[in-house]
Amino acid sequence: MITVVLAQPRGFCAGVERAIEIVERALRKYGPPIYVRHEIVHNRHVVEDLRKRGAIFVDELDEIPRGAITVFSAHGVAKRVEEAAAERGLPVINATCPLVAKVHNEGRRYAAQNREIVLVGHAGHAEVEGTIGQVPAKVHLVQTVEDVATLEVADPDKLAYITQTTLSVDDTRGIIQALKDRFPNIVGPDVRDICYATQNRQQAVRDLAHTVDLLLVVGSRNSSNSNRLREIGQELGKPSYLIDDAHALEAAWFEGIRTVGLTAGASAPETLVQGVLDGLRRIDTIEVTAQDGVAEDVRFRFPAELADVE
Repeated sequence: MITVVLAQPRGFCAGVERAIEIVERALRKYGPPIYVRHEIVHNRHVVEDLRKRGAIFVDELDEIPRGAITVFSAHGVAKRVEEAAAERGLPVINATCPLVAKVHNEGRRYAAQNREIVLVGHAGHAEVEGTIGQVPAKVHLVQTVEDVATLEVADPDKLAYITQTTLSVDDTRGIIQALKDRFPNIVGPDVRDICYATQNRQQAVRDLAHTVDLLLVVGSRNSSNSNRLREIGQELGKPSYLIDDAHALEAAWFEGIRTVGLTAGASAPETLVQGVLDGLRRIDTIEVTAQDGVAEDVRFRFPAELADVE
């Protein structure tokens, strides 16, 4: 028999729930098709489900007919994207996570102080590209402590840093310390501004890894926070697998395994977690228990045009 311990918290965060609900409400209010620039969240199952219901996902705005209802994803977009949508006459519903929007506002505030900005994040991530495009200042992207050593800035005394929301305090601590060591007058947000959901899910996995033999993370390959959860399990010495769903399970993983930790990235729905439990039951008898952890009750408001849609 295998004991499966469910991480708490796991799965959808408030920003993801809001973004998905925005697309669902838009479909109910305006009818299909609704056009969404990029994946609304980084989960293949969520995207496929919305596609079946009439959402059309596009890479660029020129793929959207003029005047069609358009949704921007939870990751946020650059200013130039907003301007291009206005030029094309696209009625836009903005599903940017409020915590991402908060980072944009911080960046603009520092830019207004004539500071160059250091953004701690992953190159190519949709949120990073959107943030860089929202800040009217020179933005330096750093991904590692080593990157800090090679930074070239105009004025070391006029610097500020901001961070990608899907990185936790632990992910960024070393880089921020390196920035402060090299640029003593750098300013930045309080650590309390780090995304609560990222921090909570990572802490749950750290606690879980001390009590289980193996870790399963439900999430898509292109999900930054899901990948990080798997990495944490690996760093703590436990075999750790990132899986899309139950179909990815391999019986060989569980030979000699007595306890399995099961979590999900912030963009993975609970139905996939329950599906993985069913998949594990096909491999062995399981007993399911829940980890003691943080209960999240954060909720974000919907855009005004959808606030009254049920």
